[in-house]
Amino acid sequence: MKDLKLVIKTTAELTSAELLMILKERTRVFVVEQHCPYQEVDDQDDEACHVMLQDHGQLVAYTRIIKHLDGINMSFGRVLVVMAYRGQQLGRQIVAETIKVLRQQFPGAPIKIAAQSRLRDFYGSFGFRPVSDVYLEDDIPHIDMLLEN
Repeated sequence: MKDLKLVIKTTAELTSAELLMILKERTRVFVVEQHCPYQEVDDQDDEACHVMLQDHGQLVAYTRIIKHLDGINMSFGRVLVVMAYRGQQLGRQIVAETIKVLRQQFPGAPIKIAAQSRLRDFYGSFGFRPVSDVYLEDDIPHIDMLLEN
């Protein structure tokens, strides 16, 4: 897809329409599609930075940048591609853009993520390495992964 626009905004900068668009899609993917009832909108959204690929104002792919729960590392999560746009390498594109944003805004800071373990090789292709055993988070196997400079 060629006419995609990269949009980066803090929660405070989002319009109400953008916030609703993000929350609807996150709920669709992480609660409905993955059959995982949990508190999808959380306190980390208060200070998050949202990285979006948009097609004429419509959300196509998304990530949320946050401070890692360890309080030391930067992190990102809620990585999604809208169903109608899947199969076009947009997951790879949004993750690459997110890493680029993190490198620009927090130079030298390690990036630590809680990846679904089935995506270990995907994140490994960006240079992330496992730093934990597999554990259950909301009944989904996860693994902590770290990307250093």
